[in-house]
Amino acid sequence: MKRFLAYFSVLVLFICHVDCIMFHLHPNAFKCLKEDMSPNQLIVGEYEVQTIPGQTVDYVAKDTKGHILAQKEHITKGKFSFTSEVHDTYEICFISKVPPHQRGLSHEVSLETKKGIETKNYEGLMIGEAEKLKPLEVDLKRLEDLSDSIVRDFALMRKREEEMRDTNESTNNRVLFFSIFSMCCILGLTTWQVLYLRRYFKAKKLIE
Repeated sequence: MKRFLAYFSVLVLFICHVDCIMFHLHPNAFKCLKEDMSPNQLIVGEYEVQTIPGQTVDYVAKDTKGHILAQKEHITKGKFSFTSEVHDTYEICFISKVPPHQRGLSHEVSLETKKGIETKNYEGLMIGEAEKLKPLEVDLKRLEDLSDSIVRDFALMRKREEEMRDTNESTNNRVLFFSIFSMCCILGLTTWQVLYLRRYFKAKKLIE
């Protein structure tokens, strides 16, 4: 049983990975990283920016509607966190600012993000006085939370699939009605054109 839990814990570690990225931010430029999030999901990030005299870097986190969720100016090293309200794609942007009289250099930026179950501190369950758990119990708690997270993700995927199917069916019906309406318009214009040309040729006595 313990061996099975150990293997399963390793599998959990592979599934619940932490997104860590490092990149270079050019002078007077910005770079945004996007993250797809579920409703009421917590995201925690930790950043570190290379310090260059005379240059500053700001960051801002916002959703697709432009609502600012977190921001800070003149950053070097720190953390941020925010919670999503709806299913959306959120982006975290780093902005470099260099004075006009100074020749800019590229900043080296490292960013580590966690979301959902990844943000939970299971080590605190072993240390805290209120709820001391054994390592095996902590692993079981982690697996339980992971299972709940997977079930919620599948439920969300199913809901989005239903919404996309409804949208697809509605679009197909609209296209069908538009096609029928277009055909009726074409047939009506064709009939009117034939009758008009027939009257015209009769008036010119080209046909009887």
